[in-house]
Amino acid sequence: MFTGIIEAIGTIRALTPKGGDARVYVHTGKLDLSDVKLGDSIAVNGICLTAVELPGDGFWADVSRETLARTAFIDLKAGSRVNLEKALTPTSRLGGHLVSGHVDGVGEVLSREDNARAVQFRIHAPRELARYIALKGSITVDGTSLTVNGVNGAEFELTIVPHTLGETIMADYRPGRQVNLEVDLLARYLERLMLGDKAAEPDASGLTASFLAEHGYLK
Repeated sequence: MFTGIIEAIGTIRALTPKGGDARVYVHTGKLDLSDVKLGDSIAVNGICLTAVELPGDGFWADVSRETLARTAFIDLKAGSRVNLEKALTPTSRLGGHLVSGHVDGVGEVLSREDNARAVQFRIHAPRELARYIALKGSITVDGTSLTVNGVNGAEFELTIVPHTLGETIMADYRPGRQVNLEVDLLARYLERLMLGDKAAEPDASGLTASFLAEHGYLK
């Protein structure tokens, strides 16, 4: 589990195909690895990876075929900058929101505009994630916990202050960039909970307008 507060910017040093998936070496920059052990989790652009080797200035991790297929990891290469966060501990400050490190989908940066000293981004999310994105709600973009400042269909807006631009890879974002999205954890569980007994039925994919009307949520 993570908070979405980025601790360091790292760099991909190697990305090697291995038996149908891949192994990656991440140079961790200023991230303190003194308390990291083999088997610990580190979020890389919001993707929870397990450290399998710790050479001292970074870590090696295996990247599954599932991760390559469902995230923007496939776009990374040697030299790519990445957001890093170690897993939270019971004494960590929860400065962002609860983040699982399990990417829900890949979005695309549509626009970037200056907004005083901040930068305004507009991002298009996959259609199936739109229902989880709410005005002033939380969303994770490449592992960064952010507040949604505008919503229009499957598109949402973010206002990024100078500190966040400087401490994450968001300064690199340009239109066309693919980004990892994780929606609010509570929203996903709430949707499943509201299905009640229907959740046990095959193909119980989520809430529909007819389901909500049937159970008195819509008139």
